[in-house]
Amino acid sequence: MIEPLLLTTARVSTFFGSQPLTGATGFFFERDARLFLVTSRHVMADAPSRHFPSRIEIELHTDADNLTRSAALSVLLYREGMSVWHQGRDAGGEIDVAVIEIERAALPPTVLLRCFTPAQLQHSLQEVEVGSSLLVVGFPLGFHDTLHHLPVARQAVIASSFGLRFQGQGYFLTDARTHRGTSGAPVVMRDPSGDPQMPWKLLGVHSTRMDIISRDQRVDESLGLNCAWYADILLTLTAGDSRIPVPDELRSAVLDADT
Repeated sequence: MIEPLLLTTARVSTFFGSQPLTGATGFFFERDARLFLVTSRHVMADAPSRHFPSRIEIELHTDADNLTRSAALSVLLYREGMSVWHQGRDAGGEIDVAVIEIERAALPPTVLLRCFTPAQLQHSLQEVEVGSSLLVVGFPLGFHDTLHHLPVARQAVIASSFGLRFQGQGYFLTDARTHRGTSGAPVVMRDPSGDPQMPWKLLGVHSTRMDIISRDQRVDESLGLNCAWYADILLTLTAGDSRIPVPDELRSAVLDADT
């Protein structure tokens, strides 16, 4: 039997029109019967790297009895001059998390997936201790079980006080070996008292590796620390309208690609 946790996560590919750009990770979140894909905001748009895809593809399982069968769902990122995806802000600034609602009618009729729900969010920050064991489930460098279309899980621990936003930002630190392609991965902690079918708490959304400018790359190893945005932002992103307009410098190109 396949662990339900692995079915919450999907491989995400970004495109500008038909041109492939990058690979990332996303996971499914359900609220009030609405289905959302969650990933990092910089997967959807990232001004510093000039990364502005016009659509994404999500790999989905289509046969519960044969995991080798899959299909790609293509989702446009802009419509009528606005993003279809939502992003958020808090007192510390922009949050590197994005959600996009998935129309259930667009899914294959035999789709196989599992979703996190609001019940699996961690509401009390004081209950999670530094050093707690975590998993980061995703597609590092695109690596995964290509036969069964399943992600891999990396071990991690909480590396900063979970009850304090690190440097005043909306994230905490994890100590784990991560790579490109893991952006958007769920960061989870086992919850033996929770749903026996999905005994996991969704603590965060993996964003990026942390480093310091002063590190001498010839003699100093990478810190091995990562940024994970608190998952409770999903309650905000799935409740309101936090879309953005198409960037001016890309407006004509994005609209041309989408038509």
